[in-house]
Amino acid sequence: MPALETVDERLQQAMKLVLLATLPGVLTAFWLYGWGVLINLVLAAAAALVVEAAVVQWRKRPLVPTLSDGSALVSATLLALALPPYCPWWLPLSAAAFAMIFGKHLYGGVGSNPFNPAMLGFALVLVAFPQPMTHWPSPHGMDLLSGLQQVFGVGQSPDAWVQATALDSLRINKSLTMDELFAGNPAFGHYGGRGVEWVNLAFLAGGMFLLQRRVISWHAPVGMLASLFVISLLCWNGSGSDSHGSPLFHLLTGATMLGAFFIITEPVSGARSPWAKLLFGVGVGLLTYLIRTWGGYPDGIAFAVLLMNLCVPALERFVAARQQPEAP
Repeated sequence: MPALETVDERLQQAMKLVLLATLPGVLTAFWLYGWGVLINLVLAAAAALVVEAAVVQWRKRPLVPTLSDGSALVSATLLALALPPYCPWWLPLSAAAFAMIFGKHLYGGVGSNPFNPAMLGFALVLVAFPQPMTHWPSPHGMDLLSGLQQVFGVGQSPDAWVQATALDSLRINKSLTMDELFAGNPAFGHYGGRGVEWVNLAFLAGGMFLLQRRVISWHAPVGMLASLFVISLLCWNGSGSDSHGSPLFHLLTGATMLGAFFIITEPVSGARSPWAKLLFGVGVGLLTYLIRTWGGYPDGIAFAVLLMNLCVPALERFVAARQQPEAP
């Protein structure tokens, strides 16, 4: 029992640090998009905790230790940050419920899930409800009352409150050069998506905090960011109209830093050994670029993570075989 209590306390402490590390990104996203970010957080957290409590009660497991470990709240937070602000209220609720049931408890609860729960919930609503998932608001959008009206479908929507993201604009671009996109498209900022550059830098700061506290290791984030940088550099052809974006654009756009430091470092569905973590990150970075550039979805991190989750056993076997000493 003492060993189990030590493991539970260690998990709870790690989850608290992860939540603390998301704070710079949450505040920056709130500065950029307004109350929709916090509304998503509240709805996703409430759904995750209620569903987790119901499933634990149904399984006749202790309720308080399960809810207090913080894993459901972390999954809900990452999911809410990946969803478009001011999306319909049922979107974060259904995504969080699916994440808890099919991403976590279907496999036995925390410590047993083969897929990242947050990304599984995100992928479900992205495939099932693609239209509301592409409605990203313009920066500095609404006050609280207007945001609640938008989320719950009360009253009229304000004019021109949504716009295509930088990744989506680049994916469908056929004629404008990169210089023209950055100069004339409101979704583009200095180096990446307008305002999203700062959100990514804020999550980078949170990731550095997690590395400094040794909550996560450097292998998976470095593998993902390095591979994304290298492949985008190799495929970059400058400012032409057929350009797929510079390495800096891909690092500072979309959910890159959130994915690198908070999503692919999830300890259960990700790789365990250091070299397998590095290869896992490399695979996520490569797949993210391929999906962003030639796939049907503008970002692709969720699908990249889920595909690499399937590869974890093979990665671990490959690394173990390479590390075995040769027979004399």
